[in-house]
Amino acid sequence: MSYIFILIALFVLELLYFKVANHFNIIDKPNERSSHTAITLRGGGVIFYFAALIYFFLSDFQYPYFFLGLTLMTVVSFLDDIYTLSNKIRLLIHFSSVLLMTYQLQLFSMPWYYLLITFVVVVGVINAYNFMDGINGITACYSLAVGILLLLVNFKLNFIAQDLLIYTLMGVLVFAFFNFRQKAKCFAGDVGSVSIAFILLFALGALIIHTGNLIYILFLAVYGMDAVWTIIRRVSLRENIFEAHRSHLYQYLGNEAGVNKLWISFSYGLLQIVVGLMVIWVASESVNSQIFFAIGLLIFLSTCYLGLKRYIINKFVKK
Repeated sequence: MSYIFILIALFVLELLYFKVANHFNIIDKPNERSSHTAITLRGGGVIFYFAALIYFFLSDFQYPYFFLGLTLMTVVSFLDDIYTLSNKIRLLIHFSSVLLMTYQLQLFSMPWYYLLITFVVVVGVINAYNFMDGINGITACYSLAVGILLLLVNFKLNFIAQDLLIYTLMGVLVFAFFNFRQKAKCFAGDVGSVSIAFILLFALGALIIHTGNLIYILFLAVYGMDAVWTIIRRVSLRENIFEAHRSHLYQYLGNEAGVNKLWISFSYGLLQIVVGLMVIWVASESVNSQIFFAIGLLIFLSTCYLGLKRYIINKFVKK
């Protein structure tokens, strides 16, 4: 029953945020690189932080260093949504937040290269999550997919507090109610994409450390595929990879090919669920089997991705 009350509380908090956003004119105006055409409230993804914060208080302040890092990351991302902060400030806060996460995961007791690898992966995934937040519903659908996969594994392995995942997923559901629409009530904003990525990465890191198995990084395979191949293509075209663009596969599908954007978002989430279930199955197999599976999966996904993207570019972009 407590879950129902928390879900209601999250709806109320989201509606209260809408009033604040309206009052202070926290909006997203479309431009030539946008996939939307109407002015929409920005920052609705702050509900992910509120969901995690409720868990933090109800759990008697479990994972304090992680939540301090999450708070720093959320605050700076929210301010960046409103004012556009200096890159130096954002990088400093991101660095500090990831440091706090790694301390919570007790990576400081491990060899130094574990810490370095974690920094690179976490910062890379957070930025990829942010770049991928470009059409209605995609952040909600994909986050639900990854969260559900983590929840399924946690039932068996208990690598993290179950309620942290459940509360976070309830926050995602509340956001999806307002965002998974043809005309969204709100967008996640940097505050949403960054905070949900930080939470899911903390849980994923806890899982990998608990099992000692890197195969679970494939819980992010679909986003990773689109982000990495898009960066490679932009670098080959000598484009600035830090500038806004509309060259991800999901953007070509929605903007150029005219595919329904909600179907695209749903498909990204569904595909990650399918991939994740295969990962869960193969995780109990031998190391060699896992390596062959991971290589085969990445080759298959890359082939399908590149083939579909080339087809769309040739048919709809190069006219």
